[in-house]
Amino acid sequence: MLMKLLWFTYRKKYHFIDKPIEGQCIAVTWHSELLISPQVYKKLRPKQKTAAIISQHHDGEFIAKVFSFLNILPLRGSSRKGAKAVLMSAIKSLKEGYSLMITPDGPKGPRYSMSDGAVALALRANLPIMIVNYQTDNFWQLKSWDKFVIPKPFSTLNIYHQCITLSNMSKEEAKKYLQKQMLTHAL
Repeated sequence: MLMKLLWFTYRKKYHFIDKPIEGQCIAVTWHSELLISPQVYKKLRPKQKTAAIISQHHDGEFIAKVFSFLNILPLRGSSRKGAKAVLMSAIKSLKEGYSLMITPDGPKGPRYSMSDGAVALALRANLPIMIVNYQTDNFWQLKSWDKFVIPKPFSTLNIYHQCITLSNMSKEEAKKYLQKQMLTHAL
């Protein structure tokens, strides 16, 4: 509820670098931006069925409950724990028409690192990637590995939306390209 309450206090300025995606996609954001990005995604795509990969760590339980509140199906697991099971759940969700949300640097970093998950799934399913970032100059920043950002109430959020495709790239090329694009508007 606090997350939703904060969301309503923010002044939002949307910057569409590309035309919004219709249909399925892989949506990515940095771990430090998880307070805002899921709400942006649901604002832009309210009717799209969506699942999100969330770690099995105890912090992941809290995030899973928040995502359920936002009508986002939590898929529990990460590259470090439960990788095979969550990969199978993600593939099944994609086959069922869900879009998929992933934090490439989660669950434990390092900050702004790029794991294989988002790229591998986008290449396998031949889906576009939707990048959501935001910037604000009035925020609290936690002393966690990801330097988690909490915009202060009544702040202005500059929200950036970009769509890219990774087709005809190798996995390593795609990872470097995606990381570069995600860093363009990172806080």
